[in-house]
Amino acid sequence: MEVEKSARRETGPGLLQKLAENEKGRKIVIAAGLIGIVLIFLSGTLKSCGSGAARAASSQPPASAEEYEDRLERELEEILSHISGAGSAKVLVTLEQTTEKVYAEDEKNENRQSEESTESGTGKKETDTNGESTHTIIKNSDGSESALPVTEIQPTVKGVVVVCSGAGDPRVRQDVTDAVTTALHITSIRVCVVRGA
Repeated sequence: MEVEKSARRETGPGLLQKLAENEKGRKIVIAAGLIGIVLIFLSGTLKSCGSGAARAASSQPPASAEEYEDRLERELEEILSHISGAGSAKVLVTLEQTTEKVYAEDEKNENRQSEESTESGTGKKETDTNGESTHTIIKNSDGSESALPVTEIQPTVKGVVVVCSGAGDPRVRQDVTDAVTTALHITSIRVCVVRGA
C-alpha cells in the first residue's frame, strides 16, 4: 500500500505542471512574476531616494555660533512668553566658544623592541613606541578632498539675560530662571532675570 502511494506521488502532475498546462494558470504565474519584478525595482528605487535625501540633509552646512545663539534666543523667548505673569520676554544668550568639529582620525603605531644581554645572563629589554595620527580624508562628489567629520560640538552657554515685564514678582522670576536652567542645562548663577519697562 505504502509503495503504491509513493509511486502515485512521484508520477502524478505537480502544482506547477498543472498551472503550466492550464491557460488561466499560466497567466497567474506570469502576473505573479511581473509583480515580483516590479516590487524588486521599487524597493531599489525607494532605497536610493531615501539615501539621496539623507545625503542632501547631511550636506547642509552646519549652523554657525551666531545662528545657534539666535535660535536659542528665539526658542527661549517663545517658551518664556507662555509663563504665567511673565509677559513678553527678550533674551540674550552668550556662548563661551564657537562650534567645534571633530574629525575621524587614522592612527598608526609602531613598536620596536630591543634586547641586550650580558655574559652573566642578565638582560635588559627596551620597548620604543612611535605613534602618528592623521585625519581620514574622503573624496567629495565634485572631486575635492576633505577630512571626514564625525560630529560637531555645539558651543556651551556662558550666560543668559532675560528681560520681562513680570520679573518684579519673585515667583515669576523663579519660574523664568527654572525654565532657562532646565532648557539649557546650566546653573542658575549663569541666568539673570530683570524687569523690563
